[in-house]
Amino acid sequence: MSDPAHSVQLIPGNSLITKTPEEGRQLAIKMSRLIIKATQPDAAVRERLRAIYAEDAAMLISIGQTVATDFATIAAANNYWK
Repeated sequence: MSDPAHSVQLIPGNSLITKTPEEGRQLAIKMSRLIIKATQPDAAVRERLRAIYAEDAAMLISIGQTVATDFATIAAANNYWK
C-alpha cells in the first residue's frame, strides 16, 4: 500500500517563494487543499464530506486558520515581501 502523502506534491514547485503576497495567499490555499487530498485520497469521500463542512461554521473557521498558518509560513519564507 502506498503512502498518499508521498503521491501528492504538497509544496507545488517545491518552493514557498512567491512574487507577491497575493501569490503567497493563493499558494497557501493550494497547500491547504493538498494536505486534505493527501490525508483523504478518496475523491468520493472528500466530495461527500464537502457538504458537511460547508454547513458548519466552526469547520469553515478551522479551514481559514489552516490557510492562515500556511500563509504565515510562506510570508516568512519570502521575508514578508520586503
